[in-house]
Amino acid sequence: MTEAPILECRGLTKTYGSHRGLEDFSVALPAGRIIGLLGPNGSGKTTLIKLCAGLLRPTSGQLYIDGMPVGPDTKSIVSYLPERICFDVSMTVEGVMAYYKDFFADFDEQRAKVMLEKLNIDTARKIKELSKGTREKVQLVLVMSRRAKLYLLDEPIGGVDPATRDYILSTIISNYSPDSSVIISTHLISDVENILDEFMFINEGKLILYNNCDNVRRELGKSLDRFFREVFRC
Repeated sequence: MTEAPILECRGLTKTYGSHRGLEDFSVALPAGRIIGLLGPNGSGKTTLIKLCAGLLRPTSGQLYIDGMPVGPDTKSIVSYLPERICFDVSMTVEGVMAYYKDFFADFDEQRAKVMLEKLNIDTARKIKELSKGTREKVQLVLVMSRRAKLYLLDEPIGGVDPATRDYILSTIISNYSPDSSVIISTHLISDVENILDEFMFINEGKLILYNNCDNVRRELGKSLDRFFREVFRC
C-alpha cells in the first residue's frame, strides 16, 4: 500500500491583490525526507511555508498535511521556524522554553535543555541580551525539540556565521524522526545541499521542478548549487 504523503498541495493558489504569491502549485511530499524549498527572492517560498503552517489561507486549491486539511489539527503536528524571531525578546530563554512546554504537547523539554547546555547558553538571560546567532540557535532548538511530523524551516541559516550554520544543520539532522519530514527554505544552497534528500525549485509562485538530489548529481554530474544557478541564471 502506498504511504500517504506528509504534505500534499493540489492547485494551491494564493493572491495578494493583483499579485500571485503561489499559482496552481501541486506537489506530494513523502515522509522521512529533508527537502529543500529553493528559489530566488520573492519566488513564493515563505508564502508556501506560511500556508502550510496555517498562518495564511489559500485563495484556491487544497492543502493537506498527513492527510488532513490545514487547520487546528495539523498545527499540532507541524513545527514552524519563521524567518524572524517570533517571541518576546524581553523574555528569558527559560521563560520561552516554559511557554513552548505549555503550548505544545509534543515539546521535549529535556531535549531542549541538553542542546542549550551544549551550546553554553544561559537560560536565565533575556533574549534581547543574546547575539543574533545565539537567538537563532535558541529558536531552532525550541522548534526542533518538538516531536512533530513536519518541520517548516524558513531561512534557518540566513544571516549567521559559518560555524553557527554548521551547528544549525547538524541539529536539524540529529533531531528529527525518520518518520518526519523537514522542509528547508533557503537561498544558501551550497551550505545545505549535503543534508537534502530532495528539492523543489520554485519561481514566481510556480513549481519548476521537484526531484531527488542524487538524481541531479548522477544524471547531470552537477552539484545542486550549480544546477540552481543554471536554471535561475539572470
